[in-house]
Amino acid sequence: MLPRTGNLFANLPGPATGEIFEELLRLELPAGRIWIERIVSSATPELILYDQPQSEWVILLQGEARLWVAGEERILVCGDYLFIPAHTPHRVVETSAEPSCIWLAVHIEGGGT
Repeated sequence: MLPRTGNLFANLPGPATGEIFEELLRLELPAGRIWIERIVSSATPELILYDQPQSEWVILLQGEARLWVAGEERILVCGDYLFIPAHTPHRVVETSAEPSCIWLAVHIEGGGT
């Protein structure tokens, strides 16, 4: 089987509100599961408070964003990345409209500290 290929900037969805999540890869490993997503944010994020059972490493590929992570605000610009340990409350507070925010998220279940 050939490896899956694609372009992170091709066929971008344009959500009116919130975010659109697209799973790019999922691996089942003896130590746990890893999956990678492309996330495209609208300029109007939903103020969902996430408290995920898995850890998440995220990089902002395009745009600017303001996040709230465990009581602290974080400003991210293109190229910034952040590791969010499992069960760390966080939310997207603000995202740029032009350019829209494009993220790459790596979810790590079963460890990943």
